[in-house]
Amino acid sequence: MSLADHVEELRRRLGISLAAFLLAIGISWTQVDRFMEWLRRPVEPWLPRLVFVSPTEPVMAYLTVTMLAGLILAMPFMLWQAWGFIRRGLTPRERTLGGIFVWWGSALFLAGAALAYYGVLPISLKYLLGVGRGTLEPMVSISTYLSFVTTIMFWCGLLCELPLVLWMLAAVGVVTSEWLRQQRPYAILVLVILAAMVTPTTDPVNLLLMTIPMVLLYEMSIVVTRLAMRRRS
Repeated sequence: MSLADHVEELRRRLGISLAAFLLAIGISWTQVDRFMEWLRRPVEPWLPRLVFVSPTEPVMAYLTVTMLAGLILAMPFMLWQAWGFIRRGLTPRERTLGGIFVWWGSALFLAGAALAYYGVLPISLKYLLGVGRGTLEPMVSISTYLSFVTTIMFWCGLLCELPLVLWMLAAVGVVTSEWLRQQRPYAILVLVILAAMVTPTTDPVNLLLMTIPMVLLYEMSIVVTRLAMRRRS
């Protein structure tokens, strides 16, 4: 294909992706109340009501949830369009690795977000809202709550990509399982620092809730890199 053909195909795929995103936003807007209710469930046992402190805050909260839901709904289709454009210039081995990364990466991200929603968030919210319960009355705004929830879910989803990334690096010979074992103490230190950076709060409970899964993922990465090395050899 000529350069002009590549540019034309890129424009076509970007247009299709944008149309899919806009359609997903429209669908999400019709279901935004359900999405809001779903996002509120982790905090409901300890905080039945969320508040807003400015006239525009509810509107912005609903728009934010609609945009995020639309992006998540459209993401598989958008990734498919991006992969369809990129794969033509790759070797068969690169296509295999790229396909694994796209599909397994999406599955691991969703698994990490689910872990945050069903595991990390209920525990962390119970602890945070229980501090000073007899003296203080919690009043959390909708925008603050959404920021907290989406941040935790996003970083948990992203961090669950670690085994896949290290597996791919091992598959191309960049890292080995033995090297990862040797770097374990330094890796744990880096993971603790990273957990402290991505955790929305500074309390030790949330720090542990982020650090422990990350360390387990690192240990899992050692196992999967060993499998990748065997496959490569």
